[in-house]
Parts: sequence; structure tokens; C-alpha cells
Amino acid sequence: MTTEPDTVPVADRCLVDVDLVRRLIRTQFPQWADQQVRPVASNGWDNQTFHLGTAMSVRLPTAAEYALAVDKEHRWLPVIAGQVPLPVPVPLAHGEPGEGFGHPWSVYRWIDGEPAWPGTVTDDTAFATDLAGFLAALQLIDPAGGPGPGMHNWFRGGPLERYAPDAREAINVLGDRIAGDAVTAVLDAALEPTWDRRPVWFHGDIAAGNLLVRDGRLAAVIDFGTCGVGDPACDLVIAWTMLTGRSREAFRERIGADEGTWARARGWALWKALILLAAADTPAAAAAEQRVIAEILVDASQRR
Repeated sequence: MTTEPDTVPVADRCLVDVDLVRRLIRTQFPQWADQQVRPVASNGWDNQTFHLGTAMSVRLPTAAEYALAVDKEHRWLPVIAGQVPLPVPVPLAHGEPGEGFGHPWSVYRWIDGEPAWPGTVTDDTAFATDLAGFLAALQLIDPAGGPGPGMHNWFRGGPLERYAPDAREAINVLGDRIAGDAVTAVLDAALEPTWDRRPVWFHGDIAAGNLLVRDGRLAAVIDFGTCGVGDPACDLVIAWTMLTGRSREAFRERIGADEGTWARARGWALWKALILLAAADTPAAAAAEQRVIAEILVDASQRR
């Protein structure tokens, strides 16, 4: 559930209401016309999601750029679902533009759980190990024919070099609010090692909002809009955004990340934290990104 846009602005983001979703269902999938439609508790940026009865959900892209992921998800999620150790969303129906809504959309099975916000996980190390096991299984899926980096996933899985100018601009804007020399050194180190092996599957947005918890344990992974095949370093960002200490080490041990991949992952985490800190409009938002940057710098200094 991506909660903010990436650095490429989206001018035509458009939100819809329950009435429009009801009309889409009634027109295109009349077999579900008697199912109640209601908003979910928390929506992301790329898509709006609505409950459809108690066992399904409707997912609608908020802009043309995000709609690029719809066909990809319908093609590949059924393949992924059978080869990973946790539930992932399974598409039930492919909706077409209509009723004033201009993009393709989807009906999915609903997966119960709550986002992995602070306080929902009972054992951070077990959570980290379970997540790494999921990602390791994802990477083992045959990548043949899978979608490489592109606009459909904001170039996740490609070289971080694409976003380095944004990170450097943020460093300049932030000035003495950050340790500029140390941050620049971590960014430079992240650009040196490149992924020179066979592409592997990655999720592309492993964040708390896309990880569902039940009874304190990781129960499902959702929102594959940024998935693809390429360099998996972008999937390791959670090592600094959510994990700390022993849980971070357990995550790295289970995923088996080499030094180069770990360095690139630090770079992805640093890029996002820098641009979000530069744009932060509340003390709480700024503090959250400052914490991530501090964790990255400590981790980098410990591995020299």
C-alpha cells in the first residue's frame, strides 16, 4: 500500500466513491451486484480498495500510471501464489473502464489481517525470519518472461543510479539537518556494486502497510503493483524502516544478502528517507525519516 508518490509526479490522480464502484460491479459483474460495497479502513496512493461483501475486494488504480500494473498482476499473481509460503492476493475478475472510470481494475479475494504497524507484531525476529523466507521463495520463482524494470513499477529492480540525482538534491536541501558527508558516502557506496546475476522476482514495496499480521505473526503479503524481475535489493529496505538489531540480522541471515546487495538496499532506503524528510510537513514525519537515516548510517559504519 504505497502511501506517497515517487519522484515522478502524477497529475491526473482521481478518486472514486462507493456509488461508482457499485455501478461498475452491477454492470460488469452482475453476479456480485447484491454484495455490499464499502471502503476499506486505510487506502494507499496507487490504488483505492473497497470491500465487496465479506470475501472479496475491489481495487481501482488512481491514475493511468498505476493502471499499468493491472494486467501484470492478473498474469503473474496466480503464478506467484502457488510458490510462496504465505497468502498473496489472487485476482478473481478483470474489470474494464466504464461508468466514467477510465482504467482497468480488479476484483480480488479478501485476505484478513491488519497492517504490520508498530505494536501488531509479537516477535520481531520471527517476523523478520518469516518475511525473509517469503522473499527467498519469491526469488526462486522462474523469472522467464517476467516484467523487468519500467514505468509499471517505477523502475524497481533496476539500477539505483536512476534516483541518485533526487537523493543528492535532497541532501543539498536538507543541509545541516543531516550528516551530509556520511550520507553521501553511503549513497556513493550503494551505486558501486551492480546486480550482475540472473534477474529474480521481487515485490518492490515491502512496507508495513503491505504486510498483514494475524495473532502477532506475519500472515500475508499484499499489493504487488511494483513487482517485477531484476535486482532484489529494493525488497530489503524494510531492514532499516521497520527492523532493528537482532531482527535485522536475522532478516539478512535468512535472505542471504551479500555485501553488494546489502549496500544497494541501504541506498534504496536512504533515497526514500531523504526525499521524504525533505518533503516532511510535520515534526512526526520528519522524526520518522531521521530515525531511518540514523539506522542506515549506524549499519553502514558497523560493516566497514
